[in-house]
Amino acid sequence: GRANKTLFPVASCHSLQESLLSSASGYSNYRGILNWCVVMLVLSNARLFLENLIKYGILVDPIQVISLFLKDPYSWPAPCLSINKITLTFERGVFFFFLSLLFSPQGTISEATGTFLYFINLSVILCFPAATVLTVTSMTSVGGVFALGVYTIVFLKLYSYMDVNRWCREIRKAKARTLSRSHSCPSVSRANGAAAHALVTYPGNLTHRDMYYFMFAPTLCYELNFPRSSRIRKRFLLRRLFEMLFFTQLLVGLIQQWMVPTIQNSMKPFQDMDFSRMVERLLKLAVPNHFIWLVFFYWFFHSSMNFVAELMQFGDREFYRDWWNSETVTYFWANWNIPVHKWCLRHFYKPMLQRGVNKWVAQTAVFLVSAFFHEYLVSIPLKMFRLWAFMGMMAQIPLAWFVGRFLRGNYGNAAMWMSLIIGQPIAVLMYVHDYYVLHSSQVLL
Repeated sequence: GRANKTLFPVASCHSLQESLLSSASGYSNYRGILNWCVVMLVLSNARLFLENLIKYGILVDPIQVISLFLKDPYSWPAPCLSINKITLTFERGVFFFFLSLLFSPQGTISEATGTFLYFINLSVILCFPAATVLTVTSMTSVGGVFALGVYTIVFLKLYSYMDVNRWCREIRKAKARTLSRSHSCPSVSRANGAAAHALVTYPGNLTHRDMYYFMFAPTLCYELNFPRSSRIRKRFLLRRLFEMLFFTQLLVGLIQQWMVPTIQNSMKPFQDMDFSRMVERLLKLAVPNHFIWLVFFYWFFHSSMNFVAELMQFGDREFYRDWWNSETVTYFWANWNIPVHKWCLRHFYKPMLQRGVNKWVAQTAVFLVSAFFHEYLVSIPLKMFRLWAFMGMMAQIPLAWFVGRFLRGNYGNAAMWMSLIIGQPIAVLMYVHDYYVLHSSQVLL
């Protein structure tokens, strides 16, 4: 009897538990599978990259990058246009400075006249570089994107500068009889070194130094008192500088070696309307395109903007949030580019809600403005208007509705990643195809 009890214990060998691959068992059980997926992804991409080297050889040529900006060595329109923008920034800074002084309580200009002059100036900022890019034949597409990007940033900054000072004037007028001058406009307390900087109130902010600091600060939203860091960390600055230089070279190499041959080989299937080959080219382009986009995101939003912020002791370093965990499309667009999101929320979305506009209409209007600037930065440098970028942004509205209504959690996150990985190369191929057809027809003519 004792032997039987030893060999066959009567204790239960079962308990209430879930299978390891079910979601109820916890995500820690997926660690090995996720690592396997990462290793397989690295190996598959390594095979593709090796196949690319064997087929095309080494295509990386840093000298060739210069030709993207300078088609004619005696005519440098894109750099000149950008340098001219920096110069005009100072000149317009003087204009906006004196215009703001005229707006101030001691000023002599009316609100309507000043607003009209502001919008004339802002319109010129958008129209002048576009006209230059379209009319100057030696302007390259890459140089045009760079120049228009600089002007767009200045446009958004000056609009914010105008809006905030207008708010301060309205608050000052509304509280003139009950509040003292030191409390005429709300100010933001500084973090990380508040003792080193005195708080500024309107109209004490109307100085050249204050405006020029804002023009070069890594933000699009103006404030009277930015949060400031107490010192410049040299090691942090050098790390960001090294990352900027390294990832710049990596981006150039990946585009030349991986994307350009794939795009060139995609033109024949598009001309022949071979849908199976078109899908194959699209999927082949999706991997390098997405990888380059991720590298660009890190280079711009982490390395470059942190470098500028550290150099200027700008304290707010929230340039992005965890967009990679997005379970909805709206969460992604609200968190992958915080400077633009804050500008749209502060100067466009909330003012529309305050005027009684429906929330859904206001969100659609925000996507409409974003779609305009996407098309502005693509079609004008390419000197052709196909509206692919515009339609791609507007397509985010029904996609956001569908994902928010029918997909949640991991399914919503998967939909977000799928739209990024597949959507971008579709737009790239459409523009490249149209550009190729347009220029090949011009050569035949």
